Amino acid sequence: MPTATTDGVAVEVKATYLEHQSMPDMGRYVFAYNVTILNNGDETVQLRSRHWVITDSLSQVREVRGPGVVGEQPLLRPGESFSYSSGSIIPTQWGTMHGEYIMERSDGSTFEAAIPSFMLMGPGLESDYVN
Repeated sequence: MPTATTDGVAVEVKATYLEHQSMPDMGRYVFAYNVTILNNGDETVQLRSRHWVITDSLSQVREVRGPGVVGEQPLLRPGESFSYSSGSIIPTQWGTMHGEYIMERSDGSTFEAAIPSFMLMGPGLESDYVN
């Protein structure tokens, strides 16, 4: 699974194609993704906001920004993790996602924790690529 670590915060992502929600003949490919954020650092951090860059196979880019994730702004002490699931819809059979979380330290300073780039792969493509 793709993983990125920034200032002791590791972000791991796994995407899954949701066939039962997709309508390929209408250009609707639905994906779920599971994210785990692990604080391997020495200080407590809190996820304040997210920024996603979603690119389909036609190079159309959509950006999503907002506070927290799934309605939460998790506080992670050293050694703690937070996992959540969300989803994305794109008009093509494959695409990519990446981004960053704005994390706040106890002293109020912030940093961008990288979300690794990962593939969104529709039916029949999974065996053609390796994450």
